[in-house]
Formats: sequence, structure tokens, C-alpha cells
Amino acid sequence: MPVLKKSEIKRAALVEATISLVNNQGFHAAPMAKIAKMASVSPATIYLYFENKQDLINQVYKEVKSEYMQFAFATYKTELSVESGFEVVWRRMATYKLNDIEKGFFLSQCENTPMIDEASRQEGVANLQPLLDLWDRGIKADIIKPFSHHLLYAYSIYPLAFILNAHKRGDFKITKKHLDDAYQAAWASIKK
Repeated sequence: MPVLKKSEIKRAALVEATISLVNNQGFHAAPMAKIAKMASVSPATIYLYFENKQDLINQVYKEVKSEYMQFAFATYKTELSVESGFEVVWRRMATYKLNDIEKGFFLSQCENTPMIDEASRQEGVANLQPLLDLWDRGIKADIIKPFSHHLLYAYSIYPLAFILNAHKRGDFKITKKHLDDAYQAAWASIKK
């Protein structure tokens, strides 16, 4: 395992503190000084890595979204059928969010806040391109309903956030059967 530089450790601590504070107290109750304190760095140190709070939130969002998408598409192959490809990606997304509930919850919060600027949001969407291409292939082959990408995402991917958030709060314990049922519901919502 490579040895991390002191600066990488500090930055990673700031990212982790940001995710934790945003998840537990919201965007507005996570000031830079509080993030620095939680990360055990001086308040001035945070500005070595991030220009301001907006930059911090956008960078953390982009990093987590990129990591999430890399994981989601790691085993995906364009040669798969539309249904098989969708299932691979959907299940990898669920696995990522279940394995790292804090980052999954942070991403859910980011999808519902004006704190993320448009450029960062578009960069996050760009990471979804293999899924968007798969949906387009499915629409062209008359396998997937000819809906916009936003609607396909809303009906097939976004419900994952709802059940995972309930799981994080302790309101709902996700089992393998729940995931299987959720996948079937996701696929049924977009297939023709």
C-alpha cells in the first residue's frame, strides 16, 4: 500500500469531515471552521485545498460521484444485452451505496441541493454516459420506453436513494430479497 503524503492525509480528512457534517447537519450547518476542526486541521489549512465552501462542496461531490460511477461501470461491458447491462450497472450502484452508506447518502443530498453548481452537476452527469448510451441503445431497439434520460433515471435509479436513505436512518433493513425486488421494479419501470 502506498504511503500517503501529509498533505494527502489532511485533504482526505477534510473530505471525510465534509461528508460527515453535511450528512448529519446539512449543507448550511457545515461551516468551513467546523469542517477544519472535525478534520483536526487549522481553519487556514482548509484554504490550501479549497477556495471556499462552494469549491469544497463541488470538489467533494465530483470526487465521490466519479468514484461511484467508476465502481458502477467497472464490470459493465457494452456487448451485454440492454437488460443485462442495466442490471449490472444498477446492482453495482446499489452495492456501492450499501458498502459506503455515508458517501451514498452524501450523493443523495447533492442531487437535491442548489449548493452544487451547474458545471459540477454536468461533470457528474458526464460520468453517467455509459448508462445513457445503454438507455439510448435500448430505446432504439424498442426495449426501453422512449423517455428522457431524466425520467429513466428518476424511475429506475433514484428509488435506490430512497431505500438506502431509509436503511441509513434505521427505518428499513435492506435484504437481498429487497434488492432483487427493487431491481425488478426498476427494470419494469423502464422496459417496454
